[in-house]
Amino acid sequence: MFAYPHNETSTGAMTAVRRQGSAGSLTVVDATSAAGGVDINARETDVYYFAPQKNFASDGGLWFALMSPAAIDRIGRVAATDRYIPEFLSLSVAVENSRLDQTLNTPAIATLLLMDAQIQWITENGGLAWAHARTKDSSDQIYEWAEAHPNASPFVANPEHRSQVVATIDFDEGVDASRVSAMLRSNGVVDIDPYRKLGRNQLRIATFTAVDPSDVSRLLKAIDSAIAAL
Repeated sequence: MFAYPHNETSTGAMTAVRRQGSAGSLTVVDATSAAGGVDINARETDVYYFAPQKNFASDGGLWFALMSPAAIDRIGRVAATDRYIPEFLSLSVAVENSRLDQTLNTPAIATLLLMDAQIQWITENGGLAWAHARTKDSSDQIYEWAEAHPNASPFVANPEHRSQVVATIDFDEGVDASRVSAMLRSNGVVDIDPYRKLGRNQLRIATFTAVDPSDVSRLLKAIDSAIAAL
């Protein structure tokens, strides 16, 4: 089995969803921050699983998965062994409940309502291809801005590996990103702080499907104004 994340939210790195290994191998992809915002070919993976709190604009506490027949077969064969698997962690139990349109534990109704509304909105506007184009528009604006700015640069140097749902931007010593963030926060612009454990002088901007590309344009102008005021 080969397992990897489609998108990494702390660094803003993204990989392509491609089948790995030889015949008989399973490709398992953690897609929590990419699902619903990045188009994929589901045939390139055996398990594509995610929680709905990112592009689906819902809450966590519930997971969904697209599974191939090979993955479901593997789950059944593992369940048939004498391996101890707690019911809460049993994929076999999850599959059985899914076929009955139910879950082992009752999820928050608000989570389902929010996700349903987001799915309907995405579908009405053109589906996953539309959502993909929307997040790419937003992230492209940020990367192009950073590449043109004298004090900024995309943290992920290789354009092929840059996320289109989370953009991380580095600043040189001429700009204190924490001061920029604090200035914007004092004016009601929030949630653009970097992942603290990276310890870098940067901003991290979410461009999930629900984010309007025009709001990204306004944010970049606000960042320019904050930098000019330092």
